[in-house]
Formats: sequence, C-alpha cells, structure tokens
Amino acid sequence: MRHWSYAKGHGTENDFVLLLDREGMLEVSEAEVRFLCDRHAGIGADGLLRAVLAKQVPEWRGDGDLWFMDYRNADGSIAETCGNGLRVFVRYLLQQDLAVGPMVPVATRAGLREATALPDGRIRVEMGPVSVEDRHVCVQTADGKQFGALTGHVGNPHAVAFTDDLDRLQLHAAPNWAPMDAYPAGANIEFVRILGSRHIAMRVYERGVGETRSCGTGTVAAAAAARLHAGDESPLPVSYLVDVPGGSVEVELTTTQAFLTGPAVLVAYGEVAIPEEG
Repeated sequence: MRHWSYAKGHGTENDFVLLLDREGMLEVSEAEVRFLCDRHAGIGADGLLRAVLAKQVPEWRGDGDLWFMDYRNADGSIAETCGNGLRVFVRYLLQQDLAVGPMVPVATRAGLREATALPDGRIRVEMGPVSVEDRHVCVQTADGKQFGALTGHVGNPHAVAFTDDLDRLQLHAAPNWAPMDAYPAGANIEFVRILGSRHIAMRVYERGVGETRSCGTGTVAAAAAARLHAGDESPLPVSYLVDVPGGSVEVELTTTQAFLTGPAVLVAYGEVAIPEEG
C-alpha cells in the first residue's frame, strides 16, 4: 500500500486534490485520479492538480524551472487548463513556499499563465485569448429541452446557452449537442442567465466531471458569450460579474486575452492510502 501526501482546496467551491510531485515520479494513473476524486471511497474533488517541475513534462517547450499544473478531470481524463484550479494551484505554491509572489508564472497545457496574489486575498489569473462565435450549435439537456449555443474556446472548448430559468435545468446527466462534430473532444456546457448590465449567473456541466459548483474557464466563456449575445460593442477592456452556485468571480475581457479574479482556499492537508490496482 502506497501513501501520498495531499492538499485539498477550492475556488468558488470547484474543488481539487493537490499532489506535489516535483520530479515527476508519481505517474498517476486514470484509476488513481478517479479514486482520489471519488466523494465516497476517496478524498472527493472535481479534479486533480499535480505540481511538477516543467522540465519533467515532455510536451512543455518553455522554461523548465517553472511549475507545471498537470490537471486531470475527476474521470481521469486530461484537460488543457482550469481557471479555478489555477488559482488554487497558485495558492498552494505560495503557502508551501514553492513560489514567491505576488506574481507567479505557471506552465499549463494551454500555455504559460501568470497569476497575481492580490492584497484583498483573491488571486487574478491570465486565461489567455478567448474566442466566441455562432456556429449554429444546439444543446439538449436530459429532459429534451433544446437551446441554441455559442461556441467558445478558452484554451479548452465550451458551448454557452442562454436561459431565463437556471433553477429548472436538468443537469443530472450530460447534455448533448448537434452537430456532433462541433466538439470532437467533448465540451464544457454553460447555461447563462442575464441578471443586469455585465452581470450574469451560470450553471455548468463539465466534461469528465458532471455539474460543478463553478468552472473558471466556463465563466470566461460565459462572459465573452454574454457580450456577443447582448451586441455590446463598447471598447475593451470590460469586466463582468459572474455568479455561480459556489460564489462569484470577476472576468475582465481585453483585446488580447481574459483575466479571472476570485477566491482560492486550501482547506486540508493529509495523507491518503492508494489502493493497489487490480
């Protein structure tokens, strides 16, 4: 039986298990990710964040001395990036004296991302370029209700639909979409309600996870889609307040990229016994 040290944290209740694997020795399998994220048999989380030196990641071509955020969905699948996870990852690096703030660069599969620890305790992270367009995608929930959706990309794929009633959405099962080839690798599906001028509320079904209390990249996609949906042609930058079931975040859209600002909290440290794979 192997024992791993871990931390547990969340950003607007989008929660993660964190592992420190400086030299890339753990080789975490999909089954082990599923165990760690299992809310009954394991620790419980929406995903896993593994902190590894970038020089140990073959696909990384940048500075090898950076920390690389190896993000896995709860089902063990690999994802390009995670906005809430990035804030929690940086909080962990700072609390463990693995990085010196207030600005912390992080390597991800979506590229280099810079984060800044703010005086008010929140963390502001670069999310990279965001693109949104109307590709005539239709999203259907488990009860058969259909919604037109805008397609978005924030380092990972999104479909953003608009509704006046978030409470009655049936998100106990994955929504599907048409045409199917719009998202060959799957997508995060956001449902957005307009609350006011640059103020929206959102629920999300994350690929590889299910409905979560928040999704960082999803809030960025939702803000950009809301701007397009409203026909807002005001000069950039503009900021949106995005309410999610787990709290609220701020999304700033600029001419070159987006920024996400919100809380990041570490709630536990411990040791977990990893079962042998059979």
